[in-house]
Amino acid sequence: MTVSRQLHKFGGSSLANPECYKRVVTILSKYSGNDDLVVVSAAGDTTNRLIEWGNTLQKDGRLAHELLMKIHEFQSNLIEELLSEPEPYLQQLRDEIAALGELVVPITEAQLSAALAHGEQWSSRLMTALLVENELPAVAVDARMFLRAERSTQPEVDRAASWALIKETLAQHPGHRTVITGFIAKNEQGETVLLGRNGSDYSATVIGALAEVRKVTIWSDVAGVFSADPRNVNDACLLPLLRLDEANELARLAAPVLHSRTLQPVSQSAIDLELRCSYQPEAGSTRIERVLASGRGAKIITSLDDVMLIELNFGHQHDFEHAAEEVFEALLRAQLQPLAWERHPDQASVQLAYTREVASGVLSYLQDLTVAAEIKLKDGYSMVAVVGAGVANNPIHSHGFYQQLKSAAVEFICESESQLSMVAILRQTETAELVQSLHTHLFQAQKRVALVLCGKGNIGSSWVELFAKQRAELERRRGMSFDLIGILDHSHYWLDFAGLDPQTALNRFEDEAVANDGKEWLEKLHHQTDFDEVIVLDVTASESIAMQYPEIAERGLHLISANKVAGSAAGHFYHKVQDAFAKTGRYWLYNATVGAGLPINHTVQDLKQSGDDIHGLSGIFSGTLSWLFQQFDGSMPFMELVDLAWQQGLTEPDPRSDLDGSDVMRKLVILARESGLELEPEQVKVESLVPESLKSLSLDAFFEQGSELSEALAERLAKAQREDKVLRYVARLEKNGQATVGIEALPQHHALANLLPCDNIFAIESAWYKDNPLVIRGPGAGKAVTAGAIQSDINRLSGML
Repeated sequence: MTVSRQLHKFGGSSLANPECYKRVVTILSKYSGNDDLVVVSAAGDTTNRLIEWGNTLQKDGRLAHELLMKIHEFQSNLIEELLSEPEPYLQQLRDEIAALGELVVPITEAQLSAALAHGEQWSSRLMTALLVENELPAVAVDARMFLRAERSTQPEVDRAASWALIKETLAQHPGHRTVITGFIAKNEQGETVLLGRNGSDYSATVIGALAEVRKVTIWSDVAGVFSADPRNVNDACLLPLLRLDEANELARLAAPVLHSRTLQPVSQSAIDLELRCSYQPEAGSTRIERVLASGRGAKIITSLDDVMLIELNFGHQHDFEHAAEEVFEALLRAQLQPLAWERHPDQASVQLAYTREVASGVLSYLQDLTVAAEIKLKDGYSMVAVVGAGVANNPIHSHGFYQQLKSAAVEFICESESQLSMVAILRQTETAELVQSLHTHLFQAQKRVALVLCGKGNIGSSWVELFAKQRAELERRRGMSFDLIGILDHSHYWLDFAGLDPQTALNRFEDEAVANDGKEWLEKLHHQTDFDEVIVLDVTASESIAMQYPEIAERGLHLISANKVAGSAAGHFYHKVQDAFAKTGRYWLYNATVGAGLPINHTVQDLKQSGDDIHGLSGIFSGTLSWLFQQFDGSMPFMELVDLAWQQGLTEPDPRSDLDGSDVMRKLVILARESGLELEPEQVKVESLVPESLKSLSLDAFFEQGSELSEALAERLAKAQREDKVLRYVARLEKNGQATVGIEALPQHHALANLLPCDNIFAIESAWYKDNPLVIRGPGAGKAVTAGAIQSDINRLSGML
């Protein structure tokens, strides 16, 4: 049987003291299962202390002994404060400290690696004991039992050699949380190999990939990835979603929250990755997504205060371009890609920027390559970078980056070939103030929002007119610019990224539009770089456009819809659309699908999100049918009323789309789903007013032969009038889940019987409103109010950007 596992990784800051350990136990009891994996780092700064001890041991044995005793004291305090029976663990710790104290210089690299591995061993052992004491079955496992790697500047786990070993190890401990050491592996000689500083994150994701876990959660002292370091930038915001390629770029630039190589196993497997805060588990998170929505520009500003440059001078007697390219290829093979680089062909030199941690290793690697160049290692530099898909192509962000750096001591600026980052290497300076000014300039600048209108009929033309009137006020209120850049119908589209004049756009459409193949307009929007956000407005009833909703989301576009097709489609497609927008961090608003401008969708959402439980819905959901049955008193045949409503623009172009009840059914399905009830369209019992004999006729023939409908409804009206009742077309969702749409005969004093023509009415029964339903009523049809609903959603969505 395949076990669906998760992996939880806890860094040193999450295990800094006894309270932290207890907090981790609470997290694991709440968020993990019995077969989940747990990877731990050394507690607090234990690894740093062990490194200091190792360095000191080479110089001063007495001082090294004092440092070792402090390490012993720290670990002993953790054991004594956390475990009810600490003695066996204290004795094991004493034995291990004694063994470390017996090491004599010079110690080998293998001996030092084994010594540094103790930090993770102590964490794993203590966490396992604490979990068992809290009745959470657990077992401690040393990663060296299955992880295989060879020593190098950036050691790489041999997955082929490790895969069978980890499967064998995990099979021995069913029903137990497996607490695994991070940071360490073993080579073919049986020696300990350290996976690099911050290697625990890398070992967590590689173990997750090898064990085929469903999800890896990295718990640290921050909630995830922020737009800047929140310790230095007060208004930095948490990014709930981050593209995998952006996360990889951030890791390459040595951002503290995402470490080099951590994401490599994620990109090569099916696991999901989430970053959370162990101090505040409910404070939000960042989820790394594989989806590649189109890039809009800068998302994150990151910096480093301690950077070193490696300078290679090839001399003019060499083929500089060829020699430089060989160096870059060699570095890439060794996974030693620099933070930033600059070539100087006129001087036959290259500058490579690295963190201090890896710079000496890179220098040794280049020297071993016997590169035909003079190599210098230069100290005293800093780095500031902006990261985000398309940032180098975003004119506002790239110009702002250069402008903010114009007075700084810039050594060089590097734009990545992937367009994912712009990196400035500076002569060493305190970067906090520069990061703050960049964050303010780039992320508080006025956003440019583009609008694309699908459908130029009654509602579309009314919205364009409304937008022209309200544009200035919308921009003033939101602090953004809004441009109409496109209009399309079923056969043609017109896009102009310079903007369309809403006063003349509809009149010019026929002359400017090109043939619409259904895909090209989306591709063009996907690759545009002029705007920060793009909102598609679908005011059609088109099924083909509704089927493109997932693609709209995947291309990084927001959507506001009056089109009911997707919201009332089969459940699997409806959820596919929802998931597509959730995964890309885009928004889909559709208040205009029900009740025109009435806030019915918002109200249902608010009730549900506030904790209410909706039991039933009823009302008159069609403004067209509301008008028809309000007028239908027997003085005029029903079909004459239909003709009159059609001429006044109160119906769809083919009024049978209103009369067959499908429109009301769709609205009922949408509202049911908004309230949290699962309802499929075929579950709704719909009464169509269109006789079978009239369904396939032309529109003209329908009107000419509509007497059959008039006669049938005249009989029903006469029966209702004898009972002192009126006819209304009512939608109902009962408490038992039964859903119906059709004509009902209602007493004349009934709430649903006394409406103004075209009014909708919605009655919501819930746990809070069970004796006296919550009622919303008002105009539910007409191009003006529907256009207003679209404009209202634009205002709402812009407040979310």
